[in-house]
Amino acid sequence: MSTAVVHYTAAALTDRGRKRPSNEDAFGYSVEDGVFVVCDGMGGAAAGEIASSLAVDEMLRLLAARSAGPQVTQAPLLQIAEEAIGIANEAIFTRAQRNYRLNGMGTTMVVLVAEESRLWVLNIGDSRCYRLRDHQLEQLTLDHSLVEEQVRLGRMTRAEALRSPLRNVITRALGTQKKITPDIFPLDVVPGDRYLLCSDGLTRELTDAQIEALLVGEGPLEEQCDRLVTAANRAGGNDNITCILVQAEI
Repeated sequence: MSTAVVHYTAAALTDRGRKRPSNEDAFGYSVEDGVFVVCDGMGGAAAGEIASSLAVDEMLRLLAARSAGPQVTQAPLLQIAEEAIGIANEAIFTRAQRNYRLNGMGTTMVVLVAEESRLWVLNIGDSRCYRLRDHQLEQLTLDHSLVEEQVRLGRMTRAEALRSPLRNVITRALGTQKKITPDIFPLDVVPGDRYLLCSDGLTRELTDAQIEALLVGEGPLEEQCDRLVTAANRAGGNDNITCILVQAEI
């Protein structure tokens, strides 16, 4: 792990895509608090939008609260992030139970939390986090989806997974049950690392090689987000598309 003090910059973009009538993705970030979140909602009517927005709002509120107010919490950042996910999950689950029209709503979530040279990624569902280091892209998270689990078990090839009618089936989502457990990935940070958090509207349309090629190019983070979203729309734009780029620097 680098001993230098690491700072972060970020940019984000979301787009409805070319086929969906609304945008059920949500994102939010605070560079000051070291939290970056992408969610992809699911459910009938406006339930998906409610679930994803509620999850993002709760994560930002709870993680920002650790460094605000008269009593600054001394709890470890990872512990706070895990607790925040639990609270967000309960908020979505409870709201769905109280309103039958929201029954079954939920959301994927991928979160990056950073504190100088310490960084963790937490995920639920199939929204992903990638790292670009030395011009090479690496997927850091594992999808909680039926086809991805079949691929990992050797019961389905990657090509079969891409064609499968079950590729949209999520096996873990925030708000669909009382308790949820995220996957957690502690990471070493090297200045120059770039992290991509995205919904599956990006990764369903673009291969990892295509994403890598777009990120290797020059330009501000805002332009790189625009390149990713534009490319996903040109490739079909069948779903909502959201991405956050986070740059580590000294």
